[in-house]
Amino acid sequence: MSRTNFKELLDAGVHFGHLKRKWNPNMAPYIFMERNGIHIIDLEKTTAKIDEAAAAMKQIVKSGRKILFVATKKQAKEIVAEKVKKINMPYVTERWPGGMLTNFPTIRKAVKKMSAIDKMATDGTFNNLSKREKLQITRQRAKLEKNLGSIADLTRLPAALFVVDVSKENIAVREARRLNIPVFGMVDTNSDPTRIDFPIPANDDASKSIALIVNILTTAIHEGLDERKMEKEKEAVSKDKKADKKEDAEEEATAMKDTSSKDQPVPKGTTEVKTKTPTEKQVYESVEEKDLKSNAKTETKTTPQEEDTKEQPEVKETKESVVKEKE
Repeated sequence: MSRTNFKELLDAGVHFGHLKRKWNPNMAPYIFMERNGIHIIDLEKTTAKIDEAAAAMKQIVKSGRKILFVATKKQAKEIVAEKVKKINMPYVTERWPGGMLTNFPTIRKAVKKMSAIDKMATDGTFNNLSKREKLQITRQRAKLEKNLGSIADLTRLPAALFVVDVSKENIAVREARRLNIPVFGMVDTNSDPTRIDFPIPANDDASKSIALIVNILTTAIHEGLDERKMEKEKEAVSKDKKADKKEDAEEEATAMKDTSSKDQPVPKGTTEVKTKTPTEKQVYESVEEKDLKSNAKTETKTTPQEEDTKEQPEVKETKESVVKEKE
């Protein structure tokens, strides 16, 4: 489904181009007709290009990268700043700092300097300075905030660039092309669309036209961010499920090992040693048997005195027999 329709573009004045004498011949494929010396842009092609640019931006943001919006024109400043703030994307609405892309480390140093000034104010070192030094530092901080405050979160080069007026922001376009950064841009009849990767033929002077196209693109970016968030949540849930499945599998494996070790048959050639725990009755009977055996042993044993006493009656009997014989 198309993100916009013919009527919306017509009401916003997207179809109005520049004077015929100011046109760029490379814009001929996107010009529908000429009326009263002014070129009229073909809105059918504009609709197709808007959908193409919106889909590409959505994919870029979905992959976790950022798009830098550039609009230093008076008509586009407030519109772009207001729309882009809602989706937390970097933007430049004041002067384009030369070398912002090609000399990005230097720009990052300026941004860090701004944060260092903020740290001075919180640490208390700011209070030890003189009045003149304080005034100079606050002015420097305000200037940095004005020019670079909107790109404070841009820690690396952007994945793409969106430009409202290609002719006015030619320095930004040239820097992006040098670094092979894709460029999205609103291209009027006086601009060259061959330098832009995703040209959108439209009126870049009317605030209504700018607001409509920027709103469509920011909506696509917002959809990409939402989809990325949903994918992260799904990945987190799937990781938790995988971890639970792994734990369950490990528990089943340990349980199978325990059962297999219990039910494992004894291999041939080996005797299974069975240890039985004796019952109370068996213990009691064994103790009684030991006592009887010990008593029997004590009865059978005789002392030397007892042996002498046994022999004495025999001696008496022999003496009596000898006396009788003598008589």
